[in-house]
Amino acid sequence: MRRMRAALALALAVAIVSAPAPVYGQRPLSMAGRSTVYAPHGVVAASQPLASAAGLAVLQRGGNAVDAAVTAAAVLSVVEPMMTGVGGDMFALVWVAKEHRLVALNASGRAGALMTRAELIRRGHTAMPTSGAETVTVPGALAGWAELLRKYGTISLAQALAPAIRYAEEGYPVTPIIVADWKDQTAYLMRDSAARATYMIGGEHTPAAGEWFRNPDYARTLREIASEGPAALYGGALGRRIVDRVRALGGFLTLDDLRRNRPTWVTPISVPFQGYRVWELPPNNQGVAALEMLRILEPYDLKGMGRNSAAYLHHLIEAKKLAYADLARFVGDPDHLTMPAERMLSDSFIAERRSHLDENHAASHDAPGPPLASETVYLTAADSAGNMVSFINSLYDLFGSGVVVPGTGFALQNRGAGFTLEDSLPNTVAPGKRPFHTLIPGFVTKDGEPWMSFGVMGGSMQAQGHVQLLLDLFVFGMELQPAIDAARFRHLEGTRVALEAPIGDSVRAALGAMGHTVVDERAVTFGGAQAIVRLSRGYAAGSDPRKDGHAAGY
Repeated sequence: MRRMRAALALALAVAIVSAPAPVYGQRPLSMAGRSTVYAPHGVVAASQPLASAAGLAVLQRGGNAVDAAVTAAAVLSVVEPMMTGVGGDMFALVWVAKEHRLVALNASGRAGALMTRAELIRRGHTAMPTSGAETVTVPGALAGWAELLRKYGTISLAQALAPAIRYAEEGYPVTPIIVADWKDQTAYLMRDSAARATYMIGGEHTPAAGEWFRNPDYARTLREIASEGPAALYGGALGRRIVDRVRALGGFLTLDDLRRNRPTWVTPISVPFQGYRVWELPPNNQGVAALEMLRILEPYDLKGMGRNSAAYLHHLIEAKKLAYADLARFVGDPDHLTMPAERMLSDSFIAERRSHLDENHAASHDAPGPPLASETVYLTAADSAGNMVSFINSLYDLFGSGVVVPGTGFALQNRGAGFTLEDSLPNTVAPGKRPFHTLIPGFVTKDGEPWMSFGVMGGSMQAQGHVQLLLDLFVFGMELQPAIDAARFRHLEGTRVALEAPIGDSVRAALGAMGHTVVDERAVTFGGAQAIVRLSRGYAAGSDPRKDGHAAGY
């Protein structure tokens, strides 16, 4: 849901925190119950079934995991359009079996040449705007898709786009969780005439569950890209249409900004934890926070505390506060860092941060900034050759900036909202900078071999979601799907924290006694995970019941 709506919900939650807790009756024991998927040859896990099926079909035709991932991502841009698309950014971690190594791609776009702090302040902004053309940055996703296929794929971009083109042209029945997200944005879509024409059936209503939806404009756009390649957007006729519309609405992009866009192969960062090695991308995203949390927590007897006990949750919440405070201060465009990620993960830095963790009382002074947006898709794929892909793509907020260029069929992201107007920080807005990103695909190796490709979509939920899933697997030895299903916490800001319904009232009361403000969780989202574990032969995969998707293998 939109940031303003989320802020309102949070304010209401704070207002009622001193009132009696809502009455639920008997709490559920878990969030869901589905089986882990086991597959002998290959598998795909995505947040919408049609995307999983499209990726699986690629594997069954002899394509590899990269081919399947890009195909699934393209389908998601049609069937989950509020979350993702060619108007957004993406990141990926790829285990390349032939090279026996993990590689990382940063395909996040940059601020336009005209996006300056001085200009935003001149326009009266005291903080970064959160929607509209002023928040549009260069869309990096399409260049990332093409680069993945160029370097490690076996099919063309046109072949990868074909299933998405078919669904956009012919239509598909919309799934229930996506329907709810879509409907919640009705007023937002009404603000932009092209967004209304594209995403509201007959310009009047958003789709209902099972209702057929078509996007012929997007089908034409994808055909244009399939024919001309990424250059259609990065300097071609499609790019010119985007720049003209964004500039007319007060945005900051130029055609040269699009032409200069290049995805970047980067070196992933990692830390060891209980015999495993956990990998993330380096800044400009928040992957370092997940690694910092793990390092802070490593000396504690988490298993002895008991999973989701008050003591256990307290330690995780306090570690999260420390790590996210460091995000706000030190993380931004990698060309502008004052604190490298390696330094943030060093023994001395971690020891100093851990010294601030009070084991008995909740801290408020290390609180990070406001909660960040949650509108993302994460997917993962693995093939019979041993290649594994951890892939994440997003528009940032639901429907991104809310700006749709007439006739294109897709929304442009609002990643500029990830910058800060505060002066002299790595993430201070400036032309050509990459903004801070919440997007973090994850990966785990064991003894130098690939073990798991995973992610937990959901804005600022992502790093804290990574840690919770990993601890369920590493510390408590849970099976994959039950670990994905298991109840989570989400720290919001200050002392405010939300707990999913299965976490009992006695734990809530104990956290309250430690100084945590436990808010009503019904207005909070707790992310959506997908994961694949490599077995000695074949794969195990899981998909989050908090989303519409599933894992599918052969």
